[in-house]
Amino acid sequence: MSVECSPQWGASEKTTVVEGTAQSCDTDSREVAETAARGIKRGLKSRHAQLIALGGTIGTGLFVSTGSTLAKGGPGFFLIAYLLMSALVFLIVSSITLTASYLPVEGATPSYFASRYVSKSLGWSMGWFYWYAFGIFVPYELTASTLVIEFWNPPISPAVWITIMLVVVIGLNLLPVSVYGESEFWFASLKVITIVGLLMLSFILFWWGGPGRDRLGFHYWNHPGSFNEYILEGSSGLAVSFWSTLISALLPFSFAPEMLVFCCGEMKSPRRNLPAAAKNFIIRIFVFYIGSAIAIGVICPSDDPGLGSGGSGAGSSPFVLGIKRAGISGLDSVINAAILTSAWSAANAFVYQSSRSLYSMSINGDAPKIFSRCTKKGVPYVAVIASSLFSFLAYLNVNSESGKVFNWLVNLVNTAAFISWISCAVTSLRFQKAFAAQGRSQDDLTYTSRYLQPWASYFCIVAFTLLCLINGFDVFLPDSWSVSSFLSAYIGIPIFLVLYFGHKLTVGRSDPWCIPVDKVDLVTGLDELKADEEDEEAKISMWSKMKKLVKRE
Repeated sequence: MSVECSPQWGASEKTTVVEGTAQSCDTDSREVAETAARGIKRGLKSRHAQLIALGGTIGTGLFVSTGSTLAKGGPGFFLIAYLLMSALVFLIVSSITLTASYLPVEGATPSYFASRYVSKSLGWSMGWFYWYAFGIFVPYELTASTLVIEFWNPPISPAVWITIMLVVVIGLNLLPVSVYGESEFWFASLKVITIVGLLMLSFILFWWGGPGRDRLGFHYWNHPGSFNEYILEGSSGLAVSFWSTLISALLPFSFAPEMLVFCCGEMKSPRRNLPAAAKNFIIRIFVFYIGSAIAIGVICPSDDPGLGSGGSGAGSSPFVLGIKRAGISGLDSVINAAILTSAWSAANAFVYQSSRSLYSMSINGDAPKIFSRCTKKGVPYVAVIASSLFSFLAYLNVNSESGKVFNWLVNLVNTAAFISWISCAVTSLRFQKAFAAQGRSQDDLTYTSRYLQPWASYFCIVAFTLLCLINGFDVFLPDSWSVSSFLSAYIGIPIFLVLYFGHKLTVGRSDPWCIPVDKVDLVTGLDELKADEEDEEAKISMWSKMKKLVKRE
């Protein structure tokens, strides 16, 4: 039996679910208890959430797409873009964590908090936009995986590889979340080990060079140079290069902060573990992403002909190209294998996010109730199956003409990350205003950012709005106009607005544009979450017991 009669804000609290189910469904107590038990389960540990959030976004974006970004801007603009994007991600993580760590109820997603703190229309439009965006990224990553495999020129059709990976990805998401979390933990750990290995290799090449070669140092910063011109010449070309590089640097960071929120609904002791996961996540972002930007600028020149057009998949990876230039044989295949698992893992994470977005909408009345059905182990299997249907679009890329259709489907969400972060910042501002207006105690917040908030949220709204609007600015430059490029860069904006106003002007026409701050629900579910935290904190570790014994002696 599925959880199909949950109240709007109490989907995570068993008592509330039972009462709401009994009143609306008129079932006996046994059926009510079964309904309450058939929700998602909290099976993710803090280490799972940290690595899932980081590893889920370390895919072809960081390993492969960085090549075209380096070619646009050169190592100087490339590093500056990653520094700026990392800083912006730090600010939005602060906003998101402040909002989510207060009431990380079961089924919580960014769209859930938008519905609860801002308006039903914003939450509804975010939820469906998330579901489509994450869903369409699954076949994108599966296709990228087949392109990476082409590096070895196997005599097997790409459709075979797509089928194998598709079965594994869907299968993992149909297992209990603890199994999924553990698999993603090891997938992500492999990515982290790969990144650490590449950083160490870059350090060695910087100081000592490859076999029989001189030390690299900052050679490629001098030849061909630190900053490239792009499209135009002179200072105008440098300005175009900077902004284009900054926008291109978004891809590896896309949806990384949101993954923390999607995990919190199934995380153990989320009010305590989510802030810890967010802090560790930020540290890893700065180390791995900025470290990778420095390493790529050291080992690969920005004028390498392989960047952006060096063949299928990993053939254009700056890491692979740099290793070849260093004269190290065999290692490029090892890195290629790591890139393959990264793309596979990213597809796995996107199925998880897409299905949880659909599940969350279902329990809050924004999607058909059938999608809230769960197994006894707490897996929303109907939502997983529905979200996995996007995966079959990967077969379109087996045929070149069909591949054009698939590219258009992906282009619909080119601005999705910017739109998501703007919406999350707005949600955080409304939460902070409601919290202050209702005189809630600061002790109820498990994550605070006194020196950043609310100014960080305001800054994120302005910065990401600007980046969203200039996402395709280069089509307006001389001799660069293209209708397809324009639509590719901007069509996601009107789609989101159609979703928002479509809901607002129909089923949401009686709702306020923004929930008044004194009417925002900051109470439902809080006591239950606190009780769960207290139970968890009551468990004293062996190390703590030993320290107490030492103090007594």
